Amino acid sequence: MPRLRKQLPAHLGAGELRYRGFQGPVDYEILGEPTSLRLGPLRLRGSFSATPDVAAEAFRAGEAELTLETGAAFRLTVIGHTEGSNVAYFEMRV
Repeated sequence: MPRLRKQLPAHLGAGELRYRGFQGPVDYEILGEPTSLRLGPLRLRGSFSATPDVAAEAFRAGEAELTLETGAAFRLTVIGHTEGSNVAYFEMRV
């Protein structure tokens, strides 16, 4: 019998993305509760959508910072992007 995984709640919103050479608005989706993150190895996954150029440049930069609607800021490691797509995928940590 397969083991069922608990589904994490999705948090959607609009925030501000910053990486070297860019600061601007993005829409994001985070799987899990961002306020539950503490210092340590645990991370949440998510994605953000912007223009295809911004998503590609963020992926090339590798590291970014996302400020949520609540004002909380988190460090991102951008782990995926498909050329021409307006979506990039990330792991988020405090």
